[in-house]
Amino acid sequence: MSVQERKERERASRERLIVATARELAEQQGWDAVTTRRLAERIEYSQPVLYSHFRGKREIIGAVALQGALEMAVAVRAATAAADGPRERVSALAHAYLDFAARNPAVYDAIFQLDGGLAYARDDTPEPLKDAFAALLEGLGEVAGDGVHPGLFTETFWAALHGLATLTRAGRLPPEDTEPRVDLLVDRLADI
Repeated sequence: MSVQERKERERASRERLIVATARELAEQQGWDAVTTRRLAERIEYSQPVLYSHFRGKREIIGAVALQGALEMAVAVRAATAAADGPRERVSALAHAYLDFAARNPAVYDAIFQLDGGLAYARDDTPEPLKDAFAALLEGLGEVAGDGVHPGLFTETFWAALHGLATLTRAGRLPPEDTEPRVDLLVDRLADI
């Protein structure tokens, strides 16, 4: 292995450590607790080392969002692949999405609520974000209905799921009613 390859591998390892530590700190204490000073202390590197990887917190949030989007896409695809039939796939997708949001609130915020400097719904949208949407589209496109654009249907269904996730987390909706809400969403919006 060349010196250059070793340096690149070490750099990638440090970057993964920074992202994992930021994510862990955000999940434990919220994004306000994530500062370059605290991250530097936790990973035992200087702040200039952090800045050699990320220009600041915004880029760190973006890196967490991209990682989270990949994980969410995997979770949604796994759930829909295990389901049999359109209704079961849509229900599994909804539950996988809501479960991901509930289990990873800081990551969910990084993806959908916070400014991570990422482009959404544009040509220059990063691939992990496009793939997360594609995972939703794969599970929902078949139930969009005649004459309904599958992408628009997916956006609308996703917006409803996002509303359920954020309102439940904020205590505006009682969590014990999640199942009937998902059933209503699947039965009425997906009309299956």
